[in-house]
Amino acid sequence: MVERTATIATGADTDVVITRRRGGSAANVAVAAAGLGCNVRFFGRVGADAIGAGLVAELETSGVGAIVQRVGRTGTILVLIEPDGERSMLRDRGAAAELDRLDEPGLTGVTWLHVPAYSLVDGAVASVARTALIRAREAGIATSVDASSTTVVDALTPEGVAALIGQLRPSVVFANVDEALALPPPGSWSGFDGVAIIKDGPRPVRAVVATGDVIAEVDAMILGDIRDTTGAGDAFAAGFIAARMRDEMLPAALAAGHESAAAHLSMYQRGDV
Repeated sequence: MVERTATIATGADTDVVITRRRGGSAANVAVAAAGLGCNVRFFGRVGADAIGAGLVAELETSGVGAIVQRVGRTGTILVLIEPDGERSMLRDRGAAAELDRLDEPGLTGVTWLHVPAYSLVDGAVASVARTALIRAREAGIATSVDASSTTVVDALTPEGVAALIGQLRPSVVFANVDEALALPPPGSWSGFDGVAIIKDGPRPVRAVVATGDVIAEVDAMILGDIRDTTGAGDAFAAGFIAARMRDEMLPAALAAGHESAAAHLSMYQRGDV
């Protein structure tokens, strides 16, 4: 994470604050869900290097069962945080894109499978993730897909994402408002019979069904000035999923998502270290 308070001086020096932390959308959701008391299993691929070993150890320390392949070099995301809190991400997926199977115990005993759309675009991981979602659905396992980024929507095309959602038929699709606007409306996702959760920052979150109707809307929690929103959407997904696994109704699950996201964001209020 690179936080800057001044314009980058091209060809010269700029003072910034650099922090390093474990990331990746799926890993973020896994850690947040484990922190909420869920029994979590994470599938991924990191490099056969010290960074990869450290990431796996951190997942396990956080209570996540890490089923991780160790090949190649570990991927990295450089997050540039502007003075207003806006983020830009520079991705080097490294080994992550080449996950080529789900090692044992696979989906045995799983009750919910969550997949970021980052894992559905290309590389070996796309085939593995798509197959896992289909098999989970066939086995009666609840599934969710996070739209991840407008860059992912552009890569697959809006129509391609809609068609993929119709094919995979996840129980839940998470999207922020920018991703939702980049996609066709949920009512046009042929084959989709779940619910789309549209997050809109500090504004209410909406649950939209395949007919296009809004069936639930819950206000966000009021927070102070946040200097870094990275990971808030993943924390929301974890809170929502944990609540639904407890059989809570949709409005309560949306509220639980807000609570989880707020708890994450509270660590990055301006003035905090």
